[in-house]
Amino acid sequence: MTTSRAHARGSVTEPVLALFGPTASGKTAVAEAVAERIPAEIVSADSMQVYRGLPILTAQPERPTRLVAVWELDHDASVGEYQHLAQQAIDEILAAGKAPIVVGGTGLYFRAALADLDLPPAPTPGARERWESIYDEQGGVRAHGLLSESDPETAATVHPNDRRRVVRALELAESGVSLRAGQSRLWTDATRHPTVVFGLDLAKEELDQRIEARAREMFAKGVRAEVERALSAPMSDTARHALGLAELAEHSDDEPAVEALIRRTRRYASYQRKWMRRIPDLVSLPANRPPGETADEILEVARARQRLPAGRAG
Repeated sequence: MTTSRAHARGSVTEPVLALFGPTASGKTAVAEAVAERIPAEIVSADSMQVYRGLPILTAQPERPTRLVAVWELDHDASVGEYQHLAQQAIDEILAAGKAPIVVGGTGLYFRAALADLDLPPAPTPGARERWESIYDEQGGVRAHGLLSESDPETAATVHPNDRRRVVRALELAESGVSLRAGQSRLWTDATRHPTVVFGLDLAKEELDQRIEARAREMFAKGVRAEVERALSAPMSDTARHALGLAELAEHSDDEPAVEALIRRTRRYASYQRKWMRRIPDLVSLPANRPPGETADEILEVARARQRLPAGRAG
């Protein structure tokens, strides 16, 4: 991958290691195995792990990880805000002579951490609430019709039932910006620092089994009580999109809730796999083996491309 600009303190020799994959593919375990082998710090690129209060539901790692649990649930997150924090964290890790390991399953956050993206602007104060009211009061079809009038190209790619994207597109159109135009510039092979991007590949059947096992483990750990506590307090619109939150709120019995969570997670994993296929220069690695073996291969590939910090003593 190419470098769009040099590090502020001089030429960069340590690469950024980036690891993408669908949920339950073992990203966290592999990243932690890498960090056990070299001086490194992990940076999360997950749009829901940034929130406090849902550690079980969002599968937050136990090992100290940058950008995990940094915002309260009532914070309305944005990709631009995350990008600033992620790039700052990466620069700090590099300045300390360590290798940043960016780990994520949220494609847009993953790219925002690695590259200078031309992101759509944040909405003007009150605009989101106003468009949400229009959507809720007049219906998705009418709101989508308004979008067709102001931004027909985006309207052709957004379904009327997709409330979040219709509202966001209307916000941007009001500001003279197209959601479609912004999204088309998100993917690039230019990164801020020398970067090696890895993707964890797993057969669908095995991934489905892991997703089911993870969902049932969440319930065994007490995710029901965690979600009830979270829903009893103020929560932003972005936090409400946490995977599984709606399923637990809708079903009072655990078995229907866990089955609904499994179905939704499998759909999301399919979406993540599509994102992974769009990442330029991605090094695909099999994930059906111990995390340490995958970590060793990551380091072997990275050392062949860039100089890494020396391994840990002992």
